[in-house]
Amino acid sequence: MDEQFVILFLAVIRARATAAPLNAAYTTDEFEFYLSDSESKLLLTPTEGNAAAEAAASKLNISHATASLASPDSELTLSLSNEPNSNNSMSLSSLINEPSDVALFLHTSGTTSRPKGVPLTQLNLLSSVQNIKSVYKLTEADSTVIVLPLFHVHGLMAGLLTSLGSGAAVTLPSAGRFSAKTFWADMNKYNATWYTAVPTIHQIILERHLSNPEPDYPKLRFIRSCSASLAPVILNRLEESFGAPVLEAYAMTEATHLMCSNPLPEDGPHKEGSVGRPVGQEMAILDENGVVQGPRSKGEVCIRGPNVTKGYKNNPEANKTAFQFGWFHTGDVGFFDEDGYLNLVGRIKELINRGGEKISPIEVDAVLLTHPDVAQAVAFGVPDDKYGEENPATNLLCQFF
Repeated sequence: MDEQFVILFLAVIRARATAAPLNAAYTTDEFEFYLSDSESKLLLTPTEGNAAAEAAASKLNISHATASLASPDSELTLSLSNEPNSNNSMSLSSLINEPSDVALFLHTSGTTSRPKGVPLTQLNLLSSVQNIKSVYKLTEADSTVIVLPLFHVHGLMAGLLTSLGSGAAVTLPSAGRFSAKTFWADMNKYNATWYTAVPTIHQIILERHLSNPEPDYPKLRFIRSCSASLAPVILNRLEESFGAPVLEAYAMTEATHLMCSNPLPEDGPHKEGSVGRPVGQEMAILDENGVVQGPRSKGEVCIRGPNVTKGYKNNPEANKTAFQFGWFHTGDVGFFDEDGYLNLVGRIKELINRGGEKISPIEVDAVLLTHPDVAQAVAFGVPDDKYGEENPATNLLCQFF
């Protein structure tokens, strides 16, 4: 994670091209899949290059360029290793970005099938930035340190683009990536007012605080958690340790990140165990027939709005499943409470079906994590001749404090 990436990313989407950021740790085969699936025309790397990515690009006959930045206030220099496929050039001032331009191309996680390509337009990005900015009231007075990789939608949208779109300060970590050892030093140095992270990072930060507390901590407006379920016990420990409200949110790549969030304290309570209220889009709980469900009735979480992708790339079968009844279907099961707060039960395919009774592994995990000697818990179903699936088998990673 460095300033070269940020500059290149902004330049690419400004030039009406499509940015498809990738994990530098991928293997050659992985790079080959992602470069091919995104139909990339140019591979951009730092000066030191990336052997696996370059090998994949060479096999696919994709041009390669390296980027170098001599100093923070110098111009970025691009060096082409071979001639690009097109020699067309145009002055940047003559380019007009259109809302329909595909600016970002990311892939969803491929757990049971190959990853699905998600094209996101300029309108999608703008809508998401506005949604994130509005719910957290980000302004030029705010500052954050990015602790998440910028090849995922969470760090890219919530950390980087929304900060820039709000006129707020955003800093890359001094260690080059998240490090618990340098995290608070960076946060203090840049007068951070908030940060966003996944639950695993929150737990690492919390564990270091308990074993090796810092002499000073910045005054935070809020702490944000997203991308996975945050156990209520961890949320409470974070709030007690750092004196800031912890706002759990719900997001996915297809929605250009944010879908729901618990509000700031002045805008309403933040409910532990809930991912909050919908932000900037329509959301409904639908049954299998597409009928909207009322409060406390479980069903599939579905959304629609200007932040939602128009469809997966070259994947008609996935689009047929995901877009039904005029809604995008998330694959998540949940329900709204009487205050309009969303509670997630689990993924449709992950629910444990015990003789017709649907058991949420997320709820089982939350109970297990209330025990002080349990650091992490994973619940899942096991086959059973009588019930189809029996009570969750539990794999515990225990740490004794």
